[in-house]
Amino acid sequence: MKQQNISAVTAFAFAATLALAACGGGGGGSDSSSGTNNSSTGAGNTSSATTTTSGNVGTPQFAANSAQLTIFNSLNQYRQQCGFPTVAENTNLDTAAQAHAAYLGLNNVVSDTEDSSKAGYTGTTYSDRATKAGFPQGAFSTGVSAGGIYSNATLTEAEYGTRLLNSWLAGVYHVAVASWPISAVGVGESETTANGFPVAWGSVSMANYQTMTSSGPLTFPCQGTTGVPYATAVGETPTPPNTSGQWGTPVSVTGNNGDTVRLVSGTMTDTSGTVITLQLLDSSNDPNNVLPAFEAVAYPASALQPSTTYTVSLTGTYNGASFSRSFTFTTGSITG
Repeated sequence: MKQQNISAVTAFAFAATLALAACGGGGGGSDSSSGTNNSSTGAGNTSSATTTTSGNVGTPQFAANSAQLTIFNSLNQYRQQCGFPTVAENTNLDTAAQAHAAYLGLNNVVSDTEDSSKAGYTGTTYSDRATKAGFPQGAFSTGVSAGGIYSNATLTEAEYGTRLLNSWLAGVYHVAVASWPISAVGVGESETTANGFPVAWGSVSMANYQTMTSSGPLTFPCQGTTGVPYATAVGETPTPPNTSGQWGTPVSVTGNNGDTVRLVSGTMTDTSGTVITLQLLDSSNDPNNVLPAFEAVAYPASALQPSTTYTVSLTGTYNGASFSRSFTFTTGSITG
């Protein structure tokens, strides 16, 4: 299952995902914020964003053993383990995400937005595409996207799904797919070939804020999490600050929409006692203006070790009140 790093353009790359959320989220493609995250209300005052259950289904509709079903089930398993509420499949968001995954493959590009002059165009933003697919106009929606080339043509559909999900979990600005206070998702995946190598393209549409905690922020990963990628494979756009090359497993520290999370200190310690001082990122110091106020991320500036247990210690403030978190997680054997 070795990933083929053919080039920086076609190897696993990341879009500037969550950019819509960081700029206001909004419904129907509208953008109501000033574009800054330095406020207590987080992602552009989205606490009043409309929510809806239109299109939600109780039982997954994805094909058995598909990449989409693997992403959906694994995402919910991770969220449930860490105390986050599970998310419902939304068939309208499925349509939007699948169309965007196809667009990425048709145009050999990883991007949040679509160009109306390109093949497969269905809408410029995540919100535009969701609305076109039948998701109510005005309801909050955003998303994440990824694409990658593999040198092993025998990967199963489920393995493609795992690789795509890992790419998001390894991203400082993408791990939010496992931790944001959302209640509905749609999942899309498509496959093409390049120079004889299989290429997988994925997109997840995320929607509807919900209250998920009353006792301070939750973390992903959390106590007992296993198998998460030990490093990013190639990189992320925008590039997280203070990184050069690969970085290690990011820890998302997340509250409810409208909350404010700040990090004060953070370390990871391996089983030999080596202490790694973590980079601390929140909406007050994010130079890319992507993180909302309700999420902070702590991450090692260099790759971690595969199949290794780490102890995380974090301190910070949650709506001005001090908090601390300590837990262990274990990395998997592959990168994101």
